[in-house]
Amino acid sequence: MAEKGAEGSAKRVLTAAENNLLRRPQELDYWRKNAARLRRRNLLTGLTIGAFVVGMFSYTILSVKQEKIMEELDDEARIQVYRGPRTGANS
Repeated sequence: MAEKGAEGSAKRVLTAAENNLLRRPQELDYWRKNAARLRRRNLLTGLTIGAFVVGMFSYTILSVKQEKIMEELDDEARIQVYRGPRTGANS
């Protein structure tokens, strides 16, 4: 009876290759069930990143087109240079 218990409790240890063969069908079944959800998430992520990139590009182009502001600042700086430094004697 002791021999029977010892034989029943001894389990065969599977090799890594055998584990992979057993696990592979389970993984394939999981991917078949969840492929649509994964594609949807990837599409949503791609569209979100694309929208961010297009928005950032548009903002950059529009801000560069507003060079009139920089020209006005340059004109004001030029006037200040012509006037000279402001000291107590000439202010």
